[in-house]
Amino acid sequence: MLFLKSNKYTPRWIIFLLDISISVVSVLMAFMIRFGFFLPETRWEEFYEVLPFVVLVRAITFFIFKSYSGVIRYTSAKDAERVVLVVTVGTLVFVLSNYISYFFVNGKYIIPFSIVIIDLLTTTFVMVSMRFIIKSLYHEIMSPRSRRTNVIILGADESGAITKRTIDRVPGLGKRVVAFIDNDKTRIGKKLEEVRIYPIEELSVILEKHAVNELIISKTQIGVDEKNDVLQKCIEKDVAVKRIPDSSRWINGDLSYNQIKNIRIEELLERPPIQLSNKAIQKEIIGKVLLITGAAGSIGSGLIRELVKYHPKKIILYDQAESPLYDLELELLEKLHFYDFESVLGDVTNYGKLKQVFEQHHPSIVYHAAAYKHVPMMESNPAEAISTNVAGTVNLAKLADEFAVDKFVMVSTDKAVNPTNIMGASKRIAEIFIQSFNNNTKTSFVTTRFGNVLGSNGSVIPRFKKQIKEGGPITITHSDVTRYFMTIPEACQLVLEASIMGEGGEIFLFDMGKSVRITDLVHKMVKISGMEVGKDIQIVYTGLRPGEKLHEELLTAKENTLPTYHEKIMKARVQHHEFSKVEPKISELIKLAINADQFELVKYMKAFVPEFKSENSVFVRLDND
Repeated sequence: MLFLKSNKYTPRWIIFLLDISISVVSVLMAFMIRFGFFLPETRWEEFYEVLPFVVLVRAITFFIFKSYSGVIRYTSAKDAERVVLVVTVGTLVFVLSNYISYFFVNGKYIIPFSIVIIDLLTTTFVMVSMRFIIKSLYHEIMSPRSRRTNVIILGADESGAITKRTIDRVPGLGKRVVAFIDNDKTRIGKKLEEVRIYPIEELSVILEKHAVNELIISKTQIGVDEKNDVLQKCIEKDVAVKRIPDSSRWINGDLSYNQIKNIRIEELLERPPIQLSNKAIQKEIIGKVLLITGAAGSIGSGLIRELVKYHPKKIILYDQAESPLYDLELELLEKLHFYDFESVLGDVTNYGKLKQVFEQHHPSIVYHAAAYKHVPMMESNPAEAISTNVAGTVNLAKLADEFAVDKFVMVSTDKAVNPTNIMGASKRIAEIFIQSFNNNTKTSFVTTRFGNVLGSNGSVIPRFKKQIKEGGPITITHSDVTRYFMTIPEACQLVLEASIMGEGGEIFLFDMGKSVRITDLVHKMVKISGMEVGKDIQIVYTGLRPGEKLHEELLTAKENTLPTYHEKIMKARVQHHEFSKVEPKISELIKLAINADQFELVKYMKAFVPEFKSENSVFVRLDND
């Protein structure tokens, strides 16, 4: 058995000779079975006459079809199919030779047809059995049953079969696929790769019955509700959940086990796909020049990935981050195959640079996603928050008016509602400016407001992922803190939908779903990673950071919502501000950001936005005063 433990594969010529030997034994068995296991001398003579012809035909067909080329320790159903095909072709040669001999040569059969049929069955059975026996011995030696972890695969299709074969190919992995589950009724009760297929409804029973440690999702066509149900059952049973990547990302068309990763946190919060007015969006975008500020950021780049689908004339990528902007260029060229763009390295606070962009390109639509969004960082740097989030927005808005831009879409945040921090207050001031300025221009100014975006720059989720990977501890600000979440594609799609329905002056709110308790989310993340809080990894509560809320809101007390034609988008009925009163206040605020001390600046912000009440911040005393 030493050869089974070796990392070296058995040479192909040995497999070839082994297959030839099986052919010799099989034709002998055929004669023995045909004549009751007793061969008189005449039959032995017949056997010796037939044998060279059988060996020659089998050798030629084995060589042509390369039946010996597979790695036996990884034999799969495909390899078995190849063996059946090769043996059948050889048998057909025997049949054809018999007819030629009988009708055109000497009126005799070369091989009795009874022998041909029995030989077909015995050769096929022995060759296939030999391969699977060696495979079983190899896996038992390298990974004894007592040490294996049980795996089930969601998806009894081609990708499911490939996933099982990928697991079987890894020596010493210690994983055994014990079941497939599927929602296709036509597959239930059958076997795939020698493993039984069960209905998805029986998942809980199967998890317990087989003591499953891991579930791998290989099925691409599965509904969101169905997948969420699977995830929840696995979390309840402490079963790790993984998934295979899209087939386009397989290496040279083959799935590698290293590509099977833990399920993404986004999939724990996934909602049904958004239905977009694609024709209306295309009509709005096609053939137009678009300017995206903050283009290399999470929302900016996400918007661009959506926009390229609608065939704009050109997209201007405006951002101050050089490396992320270059990475975005490469993605557009190499992955999205979109070439009608121009990158501009610049800051939204640089009015002169922005004006050059408007003069050169004359954009029809501006998507303003550039902003400082990090709450504790802005709490320490209020002047920078005003400079970028307010002054930068003013620069863009006035240039959009001067150059007769059709539509201006600003990306805002739920932290602008009853702000408790500098970042949220600066975005609320920018909202007020945009909304009041809309009445003084022909450009339509639209604001979109939503909560935390999974995977965005500064999002807490990547931090949690890293902490789990490193074994903890996981740091959470407060045990009861809650947040709204949506994915980057979901947020960007809703921005596009809101932009086409906006006529100017609106603030659109997105259906963020249910508010999520962060502690509960972290527990789920840990469980789907195959660990347990308190046993494998610890949670540490660090306290709310400066400016942070315990619970976030989407509307102020003076606002309520109106429905739109899209169920996930609402329009805020907001308090209106006169531009003639807003503009001088904004101008004064921007001046203070240049020269004044922090407390004087924040005090002015609080006068501008009366609902701005600081939390966990040095500026709380301004509220007390």
